[in-house]
Amino acid sequence: MIERDQIFINGKWIASAGEGVISVTSPVTEETVATIPAGSTEDVDLAARAAADAFPAWSQTSVDERVEMLHKLARLTEARSEEITQAVVSEIGQPAAIARESQGAAAVEDLRSIAESLPGIVWEEQVGHTVVAREAAGVVGAITPWNGPMRMVCMKAGAAIAAGCTVVLKGTEVAPLSSFIFAEIVAEAGLPDGVFNLVSGNGPDVGEALVTHPLVDMVSLTGSVRAGRRVMELASQSVKKVALELGGKSANVILEDADLEQAVNVGIEDAFRNSGQVCGGLSRVLVPRSRLAEAEELAVRKAESYVLGDPYDPATTLGPVANATQQQRVRDYIRSGLAEGVRLLTGGPEAPEGLERGYFVRPTVFSGDNTSRIAREEIFGPVVVIIPFDSEEEAFDIANDTQYGLAGAIWAGDPDRARALARKLRAGRIRINGSPVNQRAPHGGFKLSGIGREFGRYGIEEFLEYKSIG
Repeated sequence: MIERDQIFINGKWIASAGEGVISVTSPVTEETVATIPAGSTEDVDLAARAAADAFPAWSQTSVDERVEMLHKLARLTEARSEEITQAVVSEIGQPAAIARESQGAAAVEDLRSIAESLPGIVWEEQVGHTVVAREAAGVVGAITPWNGPMRMVCMKAGAAIAAGCTVVLKGTEVAPLSSFIFAEIVAEAGLPDGVFNLVSGNGPDVGEALVTHPLVDMVSLTGSVRAGRRVMELASQSVKKVALELGGKSANVILEDADLEQAVNVGIEDAFRNSGQVCGGLSRVLVPRSRLAEAEELAVRKAESYVLGDPYDPATTLGPVANATQQQRVRDYIRSGLAEGVRLLTGGPEAPEGLERGYFVRPTVFSGDNTSRIAREEIFGPVVVIIPFDSEEEAFDIANDTQYGLAGAIWAGDPDRARALARKLRAGRIRINGSPVNQRAPHGGFKLSGIGREFGRYGIEEFLEYKSIG
């Protein structure tokens, strides 16, 4: 078992002022795999003061200096990619082969993307007789989620550091080991003291103290809508800038002339990434009514092809959900679908055969309409709903009939036509015919999906403010 008994403040590992510890549970074995300090408001205050003291010097470093540092962080992260993989597998049960790419390699690419995007920002321009400059927002309180523990740390801390900000990170207490690894990487890279600080703990204690601290200028959160509302509420008291990446209920719109088999298969793969614990997952599958039966058959075949089990077994393609609370939540949603009369095609709320231990959930496919809870609320598990439409206009009406607006997909025989139709979707990122996610293009959403953008230069720009001079 891993025991982390210190936090990282002002370039040093120190004991937390908090008296307790938080246990980290494996979702595969249900056993404790690590413990971390349960931080306190005193820890947050010390970290915020260190970040505030470091800000003047770091914000005045050159772009070239920050680019060099980010490339160094990327190299050191790559060198520890296997350790990161092991941490992610132990904390959230993601199959090792998938975690190696989606957490280890992707985190390295995120840092490199930030480094390579930094010189493209317009830091100063002349507007009439006025110089318009862009400057670092200040001390950033970063709060990261458990579904992408390493990537989210690199995306938030990396972009903020690139912008010239200093950071106090509250990594997720569910999957915290990656944040400790990143702090070690920061120390090894020689990032100046106080530029990055780590305080572990839970939301009500450490998270809320961070959001309300008078020396914190901006808060960046990836999490639930409930968490986002709480951050906005607390941050509003001191009018802090906020960036929020929240939930989603994204539509996979498959038009009549699309390659249905590919569209369904790729859409299910997207929805079931990380056991469905992805905010942008394509959890609503919209198909022409004339092709509904065919789509249902394809979706069932794809869902039933997943292999659940030991994350270190190369044959395993789907892991458990993150914890007991999440497992209960997803199963309750499946039961609500059954109670509302939505037609279950495969899966269900029962434990997968032979996997009574561990927080596993059966890959589940329903067929219904857009009115049920499972079609309207974010489930955050391996559950999709197939919804038929009778016309192209109705398809986009259904796709937009949601309180979220994070992502979406359109499949059509003519990709140019699909791109034109993307303007009809009220969502922040639209994939066309299965195109890969571009880590240099902005990621973020409309409506309850949040405020602001991440990835590439757009993610860096979230941590900047404008200043007019002259």
